[in-house]
Amino acid sequence: MATKKTLEYRGYLIVPRRQWEGWCAKAYPTQADQPFLPQSVLDTLAPVKEAAVAEAKQGIDRLLVGRSG
Repeated sequence: MATKKTLEYRGYLIVPRRQWEGWCAKAYPTQADQPFLPQSVLDTLAPVKEAAVAEAKQGIDRLLVGRSG
């Protein structure tokens, strides 16, 4: 079994994983006061891992901008 590669971004842990013929990524907050992303892990299916991670980062950015404004 392959080890999952994760990365941190703006206080979230992004976990990409292979799903069918593509990639998806889920973001989990690393602190109790951060909200969860309101998106299913299967809502975004990208052909490459980097695209799935980029979509997760965009979701985090949208969520954090919405909280600050």
